[in-house]
Amino acid sequence: MKSVERLSQNVHRQSLLSWLLLGLAFFAARGALAAEYYVSPTGSDSNPGTQASPWGTVQKAASTAVAGDTVWFRGGTYSPSAGITFSKSGTSDTNRINYFAYQGEVPKIDFSNMNVSSTGYSMGITVSGSWLHFKGIEECCLKETTFANNGFDVSGSNDTFELLNMHNNMGNGIFMGTTTGGGNLILNCDSHDNYDPTTTQGDGQNADGFGVHYQTSGATTIVRGCRSWWNSDDGYDLINQEVPVTVENSWAFGCGYSNYGTGRPADGNGNGFKMGSSKTGVRHLVQNNVAWGNKANGFYANHSAGGNTWYNNTSFQNGTQYDMLASSWDAAGNRTDGVTLTGTKVHIMRNNIGFPDKNVSMNGVDTQFNTWDLNITPAAKDFLSITDTTVGGTGQAIETSSLALGPRQADGSLPNVDFMKLAAGSQMIDKGTDVGLPYVGAAPDLGAYEYGATGGTPTGGATAAGGTTATGGATGAAGATATGGAATGGKTGGGGATTATGGATTATGGATTATGGTTTPIGGKTGGGGATTATGGKTAGGGSTGAGGATVVGGAPGTGGNTGAGGVAETGGTSGVVDTGGTVETGGTETGGSVVTGGQIATGGVPGSAGASSPVETGGNVVAGGTPQPGSTGGTTTSTEGGQTSSGCSCRIAGRQATGSTGFALLGLLVFALRLRRRR
Repeated sequence: MKSVERLSQNVHRQSLLSWLLLGLAFFAARGALAAEYYVSPTGSDSNPGTQASPWGTVQKAASTAVAGDTVWFRGGTYSPSAGITFSKSGTSDTNRINYFAYQGEVPKIDFSNMNVSSTGYSMGITVSGSWLHFKGIEECCLKETTFANNGFDVSGSNDTFELLNMHNNMGNGIFMGTTTGGGNLILNCDSHDNYDPTTTQGDGQNADGFGVHYQTSGATTIVRGCRSWWNSDDGYDLINQEVPVTVENSWAFGCGYSNYGTGRPADGNGNGFKMGSSKTGVRHLVQNNVAWGNKANGFYANHSAGGNTWYNNTSFQNGTQYDMLASSWDAAGNRTDGVTLTGTKVHIMRNNIGFPDKNVSMNGVDTQFNTWDLNITPAAKDFLSITDTTVGGTGQAIETSSLALGPRQADGSLPNVDFMKLAAGSQMIDKGTDVGLPYVGAAPDLGAYEYGATGGTPTGGATAAGGTTATGGATGAAGATATGGAATGGKTGGGGATTATGGATTATGGATTATGGTTTPIGGKTGGGGATTATGGKTAGGGSTGAGGATVVGGAPGTGGNTGAGGVAETGGTSGVVDTGGTVETGGTETGGSVVTGGQIATGGVPGSAGASSPVETGGNVVAGGTPQPGSTGGTTTSTEGGQTSSGCSCRIAGRQATGSTGFALLGLLVFALRLRRRR
C-alpha cells in the first residue's frame, strides 16, 4: 500500500513539475514576445536594431517588428527611394505594434526622392496591417505623375494614427479606403498643403487632408482633434463611405487653395468638412468642429441619400456656411440631385453657428436652435476673437504668426486660443438645447465652444479604435468644467455639469468615450477598444448627467442608443458594436472632473513614461513620441546619437512584458521545481 502511495505521490510530483516547467516556458516565451528596436537616419540595416546600433531604414522596422514590439524612430530625415509598407499586424489593443517617435525628437519621412510610377499609383506609406499605432511622425513631399499619391494609404483596421504631421503631398495626407474593417482612430493629427496639380482628374481634385472612403461593413472610424488647412481639395472627405464616421473637435480652413493660400486650383472643391456622399443613407456624426475661410462650404452633406447629425459646429466666413444637398440613386447608380429627405433620413442640426447665416439646400432638414432658427445675427462682439492671421492671410509666414496653427497643448490637443470662442454677453450663450454634451449655465451655448468652460478644446482623450460610436452621440463641447449645482428637469443646474478639465464626454443612454478626459501620456499606448455606443439609437432630449455622475430626471437612457436632441429617432446607422478592448461603466460617480456616467474608457491604453511635446515645422506641430525604455542589463554604456545622450545598456531588446515581476515569478517557479525534485 505504501509503495502505491509513494508511486502516486511521485506521479503527482512529476505532474506538478511538468506544469511548473510549462509555466517557466510560458513566462520565458511571454518575455520574448515583446521587443524594442531603434531606427536612425545614421544607422544601418545590417545593425542589430539596438539603441547603440540602430537600423537605418523605416522599411527594415516595418518588416521585422511583430505583435507586442515597439519601434523607436530617432529624429532626422529619412529619404526612401521607394514606398514603405506596414503589412504585419498586432493582435489586439493590448498587443499592438507601436511605431513611435523617440522622446523629444521628430522623425521626418521625406519622399522627395521616391521614384513614382507614371502608369499607376505610388503610395508613400501603405498600411495594410491591423492593430498598429503610429505616433509623432512627420511625413511629406510625395510626388505624382498622373495619379494622386497619398502620404498614408490605409486598408488595415483598428489602427491608431496619433500626432502625425502630413504635408506637401500630391495627394491625400491620409486616405482610408477599404470595404471592410474600419475601427481606426485618427487623433490629434495635422494634414496641410497637399496639392495634386497634374492628375488626370484635374488641377487639385484629389488632395484632401483626411479621407475615409468605400467601407461597407465593420466598425466606426473616428477623427478627433485634427487640423486641416491649405489642401487643394477638401479638409475632410467621406465620399462613398457606407459605415458611420465620427468627426469631432477638429478644424479646417483654407481648403480649395494651394501654395500657402496664394493659389486657387481650378478643380479643387474647397470644402472644410465634406460629410458624404452615402448612397445608402448612413448617418455620420459631426460635432464641435470649426471651419473658416474655405473656398466652398464650411460643412457640406455632398449628395448623401440620408442625413447626418450636426451638433455644435461653428462656420465662419466660408463660401457657404452649411450646404445640406441631398440626392438619391437608382439601381444602376444614376444620381438624382436636390431631393428632399423625409422621416428618419433627415439631417438633424442643433446648436450650430453660421457667421454669416448663409446656408443652402436646407429642405429636408430638422433644424432647431441654430443661429438661423433663432434669428440671431452673429457679430464680432459675440466672440473673443475673429482675427487670427489665418483669416484672409496667405503665405508661409502666417504659419509662424497664427495662434491657431501654433503648438498643440501638452496632451496633444488643439491649441487653447481665443479664436471663435464666445465672449461675455454673446448672443449665443445659453441659447442651445441639450443634446447630451456637457454645458455650463441654464442651457447649452451655440457653436463649438461652451462659454465658461476650461481646458480648451477637449481632444486629448484616447478613444477606443474599433468601437462603433453612436450616431448623434455626445462629445464634450470645449471641455466644460464647472462645480456644484445638481441637475434637475433634464438639464444641468447652474454651474452643474462637472467634467474633467479638457472635457470628459458622456452620452445618456449610450456610452461615449471621453474626449480630453483620459489622456495618453507621450510615449504611452492609446487605448483602442473602449466604450462604444449604438448607432441610430433613439434620441432622448434632456438627459444630461449632473454633478457627481447622477443621471437627471427625464434623461432615461435609450437601450443601447445615444442621446441626441429633440427626441428624433435616428435609424440610418447600424447597431453599436462594443469593442472588447474596453469596458463601459454605468452609474459611476464624478469627483472634481472625472469622467461621468457611461463614458469612461477602462482598459486598453497603457500609458508610457512622461513623454514630452515637440513642435514640428512651422505651423504643423507634432508632439514627438514617447519616452523610450533604455536598457538596464549587461553593464553601463553611454552613447550619444542624434544630439541626445542616453545611458544604460544599449543592447537591450528586452520586451516590455519581461518586467521585474516576471523575473520574480520565474525565480519562484524554478526554486519550487528544484525543491520538488529533491523531495523525490
